[in-house]
Amino acid sequence: MKLFRYGETGAEKPGIIDADGGLRDLSGQVSDIDGGVLSPENLKKLAAINPASLPLIPADARIGPCVGGVSKIIAIGLNYSDHAEEAGMPIPTEPIIFMKATSSICGPDDNVIKPVGSTQLDYEVELGIVIGSKANYVSEEAALDHVAGYCIVNDVSERSYQIGRPGGQWDKGKGCDTFAPIGPWMVTTDEIPDPQILDLEVDVNGEKRQRGTTAKMVFNVRQLVSDVSNYMTLLPGDIIITGTPPGVGMGLKPPAYLEPGDEMRLAISGLGEQRQKVIAYR
Repeated sequence: MKLFRYGETGAEKPGIIDADGGLRDLSGQVSDIDGGVLSPENLKKLAAINPASLPLIPADARIGPCVGGVSKIIAIGLNYSDHAEEAGMPIPTEPIIFMKATSSICGPDDNVIKPVGSTQLDYEVELGIVIGSKANYVSEEAALDHVAGYCIVNDVSERSYQIGRPGGQWDKGKGCDTFAPIGPWMVTTDEIPDPQILDLEVDVNGEKRQRGTTAKMVFNVRQLVSDVSNYMTLLPGDIIITGTPPGVGMGLKPPAYLEPGDEMRLAISGLGEQRQKVIAYR
């Protein structure tokens, strides 16, 4: 299944995509696409619904973040061997974990706001893991049993906050408003049997930038879910974003950061695509 949310910010409704790609309203069946409906049992119930029997949504409806009520976004740093090389940093020996503020979440095609004082705004296409059931000290073997599906996340970053501050301030550089476009839809695990063979890409103003594959992950999806669950309880609706391939603006020679008016296109195999325009704060 491909599940999504649509409507005005803060008032999104649930939706599902039919066999012909039509976007259907699911609000007669569930109140939202959130932790309350992402368990294996509830997803089975949704899978039994014929989407073609549901009303189509308005053609001009805004597509919102595909998961609502997210309690936390856990991000993994330097998780692609070729990106670590690009950044001139050693390949990690265990997952590097940081957090993104939930207030940074926005829709996949919403504008990205360049913050006040920003000088090094950057993009990062990432595979998002959506947790479907509570995970605490889970083994690698059981890890995928706790995953509801996958989505695209743009881990927007302000490098001057992240790297240019004393001690390294990853949360400052990753948590600004609109720094986590999510979606357009969450694709359930039955449609993505192997998350380690997905292609990722980013274009900026039509120019090819990031190109990569999840096969280059240092730590795979099973390992990440297991490892993170050793340090915090993962709740249904939580999202783990799994690192980014090479080609970010910081890694180009010379670096090429985002400016107001720039347009991004992000895509991952089987998960759709996002498009965002950069705008200045106010």
